[in-house]
Amino acid sequence: MSHMHRTRALVMTRAVRLAIGLGAVAGILGQPASAQDAPLPPPLARVEITGSAIKRIESETALPVQVITREEIDKVGVTTASEILARLSANVGSLTDGASISDGKDQRGFNSANLRGIGTSSTLVLLNGRRMANFASPGDDTGVDLNNIPAAAIARVEVLLDGASALYGTDAIGGVINFITRKDFQGVELNAYGLKTKEGGAGKRTATLTAGIGDVAKDGYNVFAVADFQRTDALSTSQRDFINDLHIAERLPHLLSGYTSPANIRLTGAQRDYLNDQGFTLNGKPLTNRTINPSVPTCNGPANLYLPTGTGGVDACTYNYMGDTELYPKSEKANFLSRGVLQINPENQLYAEVALSRSKTYYAASSARVTGYIDYRKVPALAKYNLLSDEASADDDVPGEVQLNMRLFEAGRRTSELTSESQRYVVGWTGSHNGWDYDVGLNHSVNVIKDRDTHGYLLYDKLMQGISDGLINPFGPSSPEGIALLNSIQVNDEVRHARGTMDSVDFKVSHAVGTLAGGDAALAIGGELRREKTTFNPSALLMSDNINNDFAPEGGDATAYARNIQAVYGELLLPLTKQWEAQVSARYDHYQVVGGAASPKVGVSYMPTNTMLFRASAGRGFRAPSMTELYRPMQVGSTATLPDPVYCATVDNNYADCADAWEVHRYSNANLKPEKSRQFSLGMVLQPSKQVMLSLDYWNIKRTDLIAEIGDDVILANQNKYGNLIHRDEDGYIEYIDQFKENRGAQKAAGLDLTIDFKGVQTWAGRFGGRLAGTYVTKSELQYAKGDAFVSNLGRFVTDGVVQRWRHTITFDWDKGPWAATLSNTFSSGYEDQNSAINIDDGTVVAANRVKSYSLWDLTGSWQASKAIKVRAGVQNLADTAPPYSNQAYYFISGYDPTYTDVRGRRFFASVNYAFK
Repeated sequence: MSHMHRTRALVMTRAVRLAIGLGAVAGILGQPASAQDAPLPPPLARVEITGSAIKRIESETALPVQVITREEIDKVGVTTASEILARLSANVGSLTDGASISDGKDQRGFNSANLRGIGTSSTLVLLNGRRMANFASPGDDTGVDLNNIPAAAIARVEVLLDGASALYGTDAIGGVINFITRKDFQGVELNAYGLKTKEGGAGKRTATLTAGIGDVAKDGYNVFAVADFQRTDALSTSQRDFINDLHIAERLPHLLSGYTSPANIRLTGAQRDYLNDQGFTLNGKPLTNRTINPSVPTCNGPANLYLPTGTGGVDACTYNYMGDTELYPKSEKANFLSRGVLQINPENQLYAEVALSRSKTYYAASSARVTGYIDYRKVPALAKYNLLSDEASADDDVPGEVQLNMRLFEAGRRTSELTSESQRYVVGWTGSHNGWDYDVGLNHSVNVIKDRDTHGYLLYDKLMQGISDGLINPFGPSSPEGIALLNSIQVNDEVRHARGTMDSVDFKVSHAVGTLAGGDAALAIGGELRREKTTFNPSALLMSDNINNDFAPEGGDATAYARNIQAVYGELLLPLTKQWEAQVSARYDHYQVVGGAASPKVGVSYMPTNTMLFRASAGRGFRAPSMTELYRPMQVGSTATLPDPVYCATVDNNYADCADAWEVHRYSNANLKPEKSRQFSLGMVLQPSKQVMLSLDYWNIKRTDLIAEIGDDVILANQNKYGNLIHRDEDGYIEYIDQFKENRGAQKAAGLDLTIDFKGVQTWAGRFGGRLAGTYVTKSELQYAKGDAFVSNLGRFVTDGVVQRWRHTITFDWDKGPWAATLSNTFSSGYEDQNSAINIDDGTVVAANRVKSYSLWDLTGSWQASKAIKVRAGVQNLADTAPPYSNQAYYFISGYDPTYTDVRGRRFFASVNYAFK
């Protein structure tokens, strides 16, 4: 993306800014200009920059702030906040639509940012410098849903890549992303956008209307509004050839399913032995497993396979859910932002903002599955045998009954509708008087999550009765009566409803406090009172435990929590000399129940020459535990398929006998303490010529008292230390594992941010420019408990994700007259795969794999047809690059990692913008 990350920390003298002309300024604004023919810029106004509460000339700050401009966003054809941040090299392992395809429910639909890969909960997302209510659904991640950001109204995005707890609060350890909207607008602007993929699916249409009236300087007021509507189509596995190219069934058979159509039959050991004694054969052979399917080896493809190495085994069928699910969800997004400003007098303004959003995402996972039971005489292949005999029924729970693991294609894919709604109202007063700058605001923000089961989820009791009565055929097409029954018991119910509110009042004032050798020193003080409240309400139908595939969760009862937060902060700007400047700040936050802590920070910049800047900062912070981490009721889940070394020792380490997906009980902890952090950075900015600017910043973060659970793999591998968390039955087999959230261990992350900005050179063929923005990570590791060794996920997939060592965005720009073009590349380096998944049928471990690097090229062009009309078109993913193969078994999607890859393939977009002013 052209100029994607604008470093705005170079403290240049006014003389140097004049010398380089509009090149640097236009680069910040995303507008090309020639250094040779540019007029001298007017004096730059003092503005507030993310990372400081003191207004100053825009380029003067000691902290590394990168900027994404409106022009840059439009160039590459992205339309949502999540797509914008996907191109930010420092954003690692964020939550996206692609990764949220799942048959699970916890925080599905949440799109988040994750600076430095240290956690969504440690990245603060602001809208015009103020907070929004977090995503309301309870879960491990806390943060703002990017679906609620009005992307069409964004003027720029400022990304502070430095821990900023001293100014913004406890959840800014990884950094701050400040989405800044237009502050005023006059006239009317219309924009239409369309995107189509080469192979079909995931098409997108958007329409935006912007209108405003009033000139604050002349009329004393301005009111404007932006309305944006987007619709994206679903994308199914059948629409992408690369899914077949991944060979998931051959490479990852153990990740597939044993619930099939026709149904797999699960026999008891006595039933299997009896059938073998009677000469029963499948595929010409006696039975070796207890799971059988009379349809082998045909198995009713293409989704149902005869795969001896799969979960169905040699005597049954295996279901490849990756041939029967969606890769990208259908969505409908609507955003509205309005802002009004009233100039009371030359020194004071009143302002108000309204931001409303609604994002509906439709998830369609694989077809419904059910464990049913049926009289063996209703199974054609078994009807002639006597499973009621003493030999066959020796270990039956119900004599003559067999278990069915069936897939209900006739009921359709399990489909859910996830709605995330946001409201945010801000009113405030800002101004300057006698050298004082001040701002006070009231902020009311709401997020509501509605999770509705709409299709493929069935009333369990009536479903089981229909199977038992023979109306629903587990082995072929059901009768019209069976189809009518399935249609009549479809669930359409809002099963989960969550609401989060945030009410706050904040203020800040700043004033010069004296003169130093480098200029005026300034002091800012501010504070905030905030109340957060969340409620979660499951439906009566969900809690009745009567929805097939969406049973009542343990700990799923209604909950309601609220707490008060108070904060005060101060910042001191000290221009010590013409070359040295210091920025000192501190904040004290107090969270109800949790307690309080101070977060100090100091930043220093040194400019030995007009084209060279060195900077450094250091600070401490803390992150208060979320209300989910403190109070959420116990949740029941499962581990990945893992071996139990204790039991394995008794069966000659045969993973077919001693590995399983063990049940897990997860507990919150009302006695959690805040996490603590310390971070520092060192950097430099060089401008060796008028056209070239380079910045290099080293950052280092360490968190202690980390709020975490001990990983299930760590517990099982270290039972001398954590054996008390494992509960076993009388035979020594694991019943369940406890996982408690506690303050344990630490996390370290460090790396380098590099930007090289070539502002451009004018030639007879036009103006050429370019930019590289990349992040090289030198350390990313976790310590699960004090005294334990650190485990690195740098270039290595561990537990739930990976931090790639190198990520970058490169752009090449050209413009001449009304024409412009941009070629851009985004890149993520390869890494060692998870390589730990186990096939419990034969005890084998997945073949080791190294995930290949991932590189995408985009090409866009634009034509300014007239003063009012601009046309833009482009191709994203020029080479139609598919996601690289991965063994990962953490996400519902298999065969690749959905967190950083894009399944849409090559796609074409075009937009038309009409502005009447």
